[in-house]
Amino acid sequence: MTERKGSGLQTDLSDQIAIVTGASQGIGKACAIELARNGAKVACIARSVDKLAEVVQEIEAEGGEAAAFTCDVCDGTSVQATIDAVIEKWGQLHILVNNAGITKDGLMVRMSDADWDAVINTNLRGTFLFARAASILMMQSRYGRIINMTSVSGLVGNKGQTNYSASKAGMIGMTRSLSRELAKRKVTINAVAPGFIESEMTKVLGDAIISEVKKNVPANRLGTPEDVAAAVLFLASSAASYITGHVLTVDGGMTA
Repeated sequence: MTERKGSGLQTDLSDQIAIVTGASQGIGKACAIELARNGAKVACIARSVDKLAEVVQEIEAEGGEAAAFTCDVCDGTSVQATIDAVIEKWGQLHILVNNAGITKDGLMVRMSDADWDAVINTNLRGTFLFARAASILMMQSRYGRIINMTSVSGLVGNKGQTNYSASKAGMIGMTRSLSRELAKRKVTINAVAPGFIESEMTKVLGDAIISEVKKNVPANRLGTPEDVAAAVLFLASSAASYITGHVLTVDGGMTA
């Protein structure tokens, strides 16, 4: 792999079709752009089409190919319709990046049933629905890459994020279990666990809190969406064909 614009990695994903959920901003957007830069045709998926259109335009401006699809990842009918639409457009599916996720933070004793259900349904159920639908196609073609976006919170927990941490830990368990079911069909499934990543969410914390956060990160900086996209690109590549059921942390050494 050689240096190039983007993450600094390069691989050949030409003639491959990728789905990225939660592709309208942040990590999902970076993953969609990085996969497209390396030749994949990318289905960018989110609830709202407005921001997705900007991502598609950015990919096309660089010579890539992408399309926007709206989907409620919590709804099985909507997920299957989206998968069907991608197949109708491009004929195949090779890569799935399950990135769609939400937070509704709060101490558990004050957490409402609605906030628990919303996070579990979006983060965990949504991953299950897309992985199930995609894995059927991938097993039939005897090739596939599924990459689930979990979090260091799913590894070590985080105060005020019981629902989020549970959903991300569940994604890790799902990844490891499903890897055992799919390996013989040449379908790999791995998880990427980001730490503190620069985003709209971290910007609102303010400089003082971000400074404290950095003290807990051996790399002494926040990660970028491109750092995470590089890990996703590697796991989607042929170089990772013997890696499955793995959780790759991208956290600057937080969980070392």
